[in-house]
Amino acid sequence: MKSQKALISWCIVLGIIVLMTIFASFLSSYEPNDMNLDEVYSSPGGGHLLGTDHLGRDVFSRLLEGGKVTLTVASVSVLVSLVIGVLYGGISGYVGGLVDTVMMRFLEALITIPSLIIILAFQAFMQGGMWSMALIIGVTGWLVTARIVRSEFIRLKDAEFVKMAIMFGTPMWRIISGHMLRNSIPAIFVVTLFNFAGAIFIEVSLSFLGIGVPPAIPSWGNMLYYAQNDILIGAWWIGVFPGIMIFITILAINFIGEALKDPERRRLDA
Repeated sequence: MKSQKALISWCIVLGIIVLMTIFASFLSSYEPNDMNLDEVYSSPGGGHLLGTDHLGRDVFSRLLEGGKVTLTVASVSVLVSLVIGVLYGGISGYVGGLVDTVMMRFLEALITIPSLIIILAFQAFMQGGMWSMALIIGVTGWLVTARIVRSEFIRLKDAEFVKMAIMFGTPMWRIISGHMLRNSIPAIFVVTLFNFAGAIFIEVSLSFLGIGVPPAIPSWGNMLYYAQNDILIGAWWIGVFPGIMIFITILAINFIGEALKDPERRRLDA
């Protein structure tokens, strides 16, 4: 009962954050890139709810717009990793045998390489950009999804309803999509949630280092990148508010994932 209430609470928190970023233009009366040098480093309150930055830009509008960019990059990257992971893991788990062995050895070899190194290599080659950033994170983030899908397909291959479908001559594509993939959705959904939180963290980390989303595009990571010097001169609000939003968003996603993972774990144990 408590876990259900916690799940609902965190879903509401995450939903509020997502809706605020979606309707950012309606919630703020300032444009995120509008500069006003007469209001540089204004403290929170008055005409600017969360203050202004070193160029007089409204922090609240940039926080919402930056959230939209960060969540969009994470969403697109998760979609890319989901498609690749389901295809790779599904083929490996369903076919089995030598094909499964070769595909899993290749996957394990990729897992041993730190993803940050691969991302940095791709970034240098693709010259940055918001969509290229999403693609890079997605291409490097499908490994765990593939392993989960493979294990689910291997488990479901021995299920009675799958054996019955094979015996009645059901087409292979229908067995995979209608029986195996559909029954793997709960596990896939949980791992996708954790991948989403990881994608947000990667985007923020790379943008904070100055090698992520281009500086001209506001994102939570870029806001932290510019706030490094601002905090030293006492403008704490420029870095604190995006930091809080990042923390709450990732925390909400992880709590939701953990709450959904426990019933899934009990189902697998049963």
